[in-house]
Amino acid sequence: MRNIKMVVAYDGSRYKGFQRLRDNDMTIQGKLETVLSKMTGEEIEIIGSGRTDMGVHSHGQVVNFKTKFEDSIPKMQRYLYEYLPEDIVVKEMEEVDERFHSRYNVKTKTYLYKIDNNKFHDPFTRKYALHINKKLNLELMIEASKYLVGEHDFTSFASSKSKKKSNIREIYAINIKENKNLIEIYIEGNGFLYNMVRIIVGALIEVGLGKKKPIDIKEMLELKDRTKASETALAKGLSLYKVKY
Repeated sequence: MRNIKMVVAYDGSRYKGFQRLRDNDMTIQGKLETVLSKMTGEEIEIIGSGRTDMGVHSHGQVVNFKTKFEDSIPKMQRYLYEYLPEDIVVKEMEEVDERFHSRYNVKTKTYLYKIDNNKFHDPFTRKYALHINKKLNLELMIEASKYLVGEHDFTSFASSKSKKKSNIREIYAINIKENKNLIEIYIEGNGFLYNMVRIIVGALIEVGLGKKKPIDIKEMLELKDRTKASETALAKGLSLYKVKY
């Protein structure tokens, strides 16, 4: 039995998220499994490094699947490129050790959130960046982000729908960059709770708009109360950027 690892990029705009749904085939997992099953003649089930929500994108989602199919890796990758929808692309594909598991073996994940901070939105990036026409104060956002780095209980920054037993996570780095009013927020950590990145971004935006002070972020963490934190930023600005093993 072969264990195949793939790095997948996708535009999540028209999908119901990564995870396969029983009553809807418009998911990333569903599309990948359908094409893989046709290619191999087997019932393929993929394992993802994690789930991305409806409307969230990916530069580097990692998945793996088991198969007895004997075609070469380049031939399989060409088949996937031909038959997958144009908004899903397998960037890398390789055969790995049978023990590799795309979810359990993850060491770090990096998410990227994009904000279009121009007066008028760019019609060509409108599906991939949140438009905010009021100028954001990046210095204050960077100051606020420092309170989030490290190991914390992120209860205030997790959706009430989160079902994790523990809300303790570690953020290794938050980098905020700006180029021609396009702001990119990179958040790297050992794991993320449901909607955690989008809630963090929502809080940083409020700081950038002057609605909150940087020190308020520290207080949000300490309160461990979702109702005391900020609104969840829209999904369209978020993408899974990189997964490390």
